Amino acid sequence: MANIKTAISIEKPIFEQMNILAKDLNISRSRLFALAAQEFIQRHKNIELLQLLNEAYDDLPESELIVSKMHPRHYNMVKNQW
Repeated sequence: MANIKTAISIEKPIFEQMNILAKDLNISRSRLFALAAQEFIQRHKNIELLQLLNEAYDDLPESELIVSKMHPRHYNMVKNQW
């Protein structure tokens, strides 16, 4: 897959933390930013999937056991994400 160069602007404290983390992980800053972007995209996809699942089960009566157990589990899966 081809790489594309880009320029971004971020706050200095975040940049400094990224520098430290890249050194700790022994990877380039570019690689670290790419990994962070990949993780952010995956988390966003997971949240979209959760919304689709919730919509699919919304038409079932709330009293059904499966629905009442699934909502809290799905919420806990994504609550601490970006």
